[in-house]
Amino acid sequence: MTTPDARLAELEAGLADVRGRIASACAEAGRDPADVTLIAVTKTWPASDVAALASLGVSDVAENKDQEARAKHAELTDLDVRWHFVGQLQRNKAKSVVRYADVVHSVDRPELASALASASAKYREGTLDVLLQVDLEEGASEGRGGVAPSGVAALADEVSAHEALRLSGLMAVAPLGGNPDRAFARLAEFSADLVATHPGATWISAGMSGDLESAVRHGATHVRVGSALLGKRVSRHGSVRP
Repeated sequence: MTTPDARLAELEAGLADVRGRIASACAEAGRDPADVTLIAVTKTWPASDVAALASLGVSDVAENKDQEARAKHAELTDLDVRWHFVGQLQRNKAKSVVRYADVVHSVDRPELASALASASAKYREGTLDVLLQVDLEEGASEGRGGVAPSGVAALADEVSAHEALRLSGLMAVAPLGGNPDRAFARLAEFSADLVATHPGATWISAGMSGDLESAVRHGATHVRVGSALLGKRVSRHGSVRP
C-alpha cells in the first residue's frame, strides 16, 4: 500500500513532468507559461490527493461528477483551491454544483444557463464563472457534448443576460481519434469570434494529458490534466483505466 509520503513523491514527479511539458509547449509557441493555468482533474482520486496537490502549489482542481465533487469539497472546505466542474451537467444538479464550484466548464444550452443563474443567485455570493462547451465532433454519433459551433453566439448572449453568471470563454474536447491540432485551431477561431462580441470571454479550456501541447499551441489558457499528473485510474473491479 502506498504511504502518504510515497504518494506525495509520485504527485510531485507527475506535476514536474506536466509543468515541464507546458513550459516546453509555451516556448515553442512563443507564449509565457504563466498564461496557462493547469487544472488537476482529480476524479476517482481521494480527497487526500487534492490536498497533496494543493501543498505542491496546484491552485485549480476539477471534478466531473457532482456527488464525488460535493463530498471532496465538504472534506476540504479549508483548502485554498479553485474548484472547476467539467462534466456534463443536468439542470437538477445546478443547486448542488453552485454551492462548491467556482467555474462550470460545460454550459451547452440556455436551460442549463438559466438553472445555474437562478441557483447561483440564491445559494452563492458573487458571480459564477461559466464556459460554453463547444462540440468539435463534427456530427459524430457519440459526441462528447457541447453546443454546435453555429449556436455559440446565441448561447453567449443568453449567458451574458444573467447577472449571476460571468461568461469567461469556451471549453472543448478534441474528437476521439481525430486530429487535435485541427480541432483546437477551430476552437481558437470560435474564441476569436466570441471575444469580438464579448471581450471578457478570453478563456480557452482545452487539452488533456494526451494533447495538451496541441492545445497550448493553439492558445489554450487552461489545460485539464488527469492521468499524466495523478497516474492511471483504477476501476472498482481492479482494472486500470487511462
